Amino acid sequence: MSRALHLSTYLLAFDTRAQSLQDRSRAGFLVRAAALAELAHRGAVAEDGSGHVQVVSTDPTGDGVLDALLAELGSAPRTWKAWIRRNRDDTLEAVEERLAALGVVTMADRDPHGRVVPQRAVSLDDPREAQDLQLHVAELVRAGGPPAEAPFADAVLAALAAHGHLRLVLSRHDRKAHAARITALTDRLAPDTPGLARAVSGLNLTMVAAQGGMGGS
Repeated sequence: MSRALHLSTYLLAFDTRAQSLQDRSRAGFLVRAAALAELAHRGAVAEDGSGHVQVVSTDPTGDGVLDALLAELGSAPRTWKAWIRRNRDDTLEAVEERLAALGVVTMADRDPHGRVVPQRAVSLDDPREAQDLQLHVAELVRAGGPPAEAPFADAVLAALAAHGHLRLVLSRHDRKAHAARITALTDRLAPDTPGLARAVSGLNLTMVAAQGGMGGS
């Protein structure tokens, strides 16, 4: 089943053996970037001459996660990088709620004693979709066809897996050995939104900086 890019990104980052995200903080950045890429691809947002995100259309997308983000993007002019960092945990939780509603994941609301748990455990009901997606993206990077011919969503997933250092999908050796293909796949974002392509390319540094309390918008 084909899923929205931000939902697929969550599955891409899910460790089916551990029954948890590889890194929850990292996943927040990735699903936020994926949602921004999807809005840009749909033509709902664009990049202005100063590199800030500009809302082009406020028409509902039919996707609650995207609609919430779209409303947020109209609040102030910010760069792609700033929007990736901002409220990413909220977007991650909204993605989990959507996947739970679709029956893809199960979320535990309470602990055995009936108390509300600050961070709910999430389990993937059928690991095959996530495993197949991870394998598909890895193969696209390692031995796929011309990057320009890859579906947009696949190219973005590959870029996020590489620059987000998702070791479930691509090892450090993969990232080094196929650096040229990764760049070409990432460049699929560049024609209309070069700032987003740069923000995705710098995702790992952005994550390190954010976790260290450093600035950078």
